[in-house]
Amino acid sequence: MKALLKDLGLLVMRLGFGITMLLAHGIPKLENYSNLMNRFPDPLGIGNSLSLGLAIFAEVLCALLLAVGLYTRIAALNLTITMVVAVFIVHASDPWSKMELGFIYGAAYLALALMGPGKLSLDSIMRKRL
Repeated sequence: MKALLKDLGLLVMRLGFGITMLLAHGIPKLENYSNLMNRFPDPLGIGNSLSLGLAIFAEVLCALLLAVGLYTRIAALNLTITMVVAVFIVHASDPWSKMELGFIYGAAYLALALMGPGKLSLDSIMRKRL
């Protein structure tokens, strides 16, 4: 029973934080790419368009992978890095209220990167078949 509750908890975290990131942050950036590409923050000095592309990669593809539990640790690590950049570089001079959500997301993604997807995931299904 304890193992099942752990796996259910991981599923809830993956779905909640994956789908929320995808719908609330990733899809809007993807839909507005042409409007954002020249004015998106460039915190790493690689160009606005590439910075936006990396954010979309994490917030759409990695968030989707996280939700379904496929390549979970890699996806969660990419999302963690994205949130570290957002919180500690992009919003570093903002008040805590502006950084708080990114910090919460980042903590959840780091926890999922460390714990893995659990048994209720595509990673687990693939592992059993191999």
